[in-house]
Amino acid sequence: MKNLLDILNWRYAVKKFDPNKKISEAKLNTLKEALRLTPSSLGLQPWKFLLVENPAIRAQLQEHSWNQSQITEASHLIVLCRLEKIDEPYIDTWIDYKRTLGDRTEEALQGYKQMILNLVINKHSDNPDFQTHYLEKQIYLALGNLLTSAAVLELDTCPIGGFDPQKYDEILGLKEKGLRSCVVCPIGYRHAEDRYQNYPKARFPQEQIFETI
Repeated sequence: MKNLLDILNWRYAVKKFDPNKKISEAKLNTLKEALRLTPSSLGLQPWKFLLVENPAIRAQLQEHSWNQSQITEASHLIVLCRLEKIDEPYIDTWIDYKRTLGDRTEEALQGYKQMILNLVINKHSDNPDFQTHYLEKQIYLALGNLLTSAAVLELDTCPIGGFDPQKYDEILGLKEKGLRSCVVCPIGYRHAEDRYQNYPKARFPQEQIFETI
């Protein structure tokens, strides 16, 4: 693969992974670091990424993912989770971390904290659904970064939204951790018999999806 467009044309949502091909520790660590560097609104990073390695747990999750084979056959499985909510203690944790970087005055940090409180909590106190939608949008920023970063590393992926999040939360004990599952992404290597790799890329032409105003 030579350039970005080659990479993006190479990737697709793999339907059949090769269970015998495993991701090297070096590539996995690079992918984790790329995911860590994902941008987020206000820099809050309201997420947790679970790498599910236990085969028994993956088999349980497959039962609640329409029995999709990717859940158990891919080298690795990442469950992208959002925080249940952003509250002031979480914001304080973020401000405390920012303080260790030494790039802001205390006055600037306190102003930053108040801005976050106003934008994420105070302004939407009468809308209980705001944070749910806000937090899920952050997860999809992470997912997009994950898909592209994996492709750069010549790793295959298949983003999956077809699963029962309540069952996932129960199996993975997420409620007790203040987390909610949002999307699942098996990662590994395409099987030689996966016919989808030979299908042409089906995307509308630029003139249909772009408009200059």
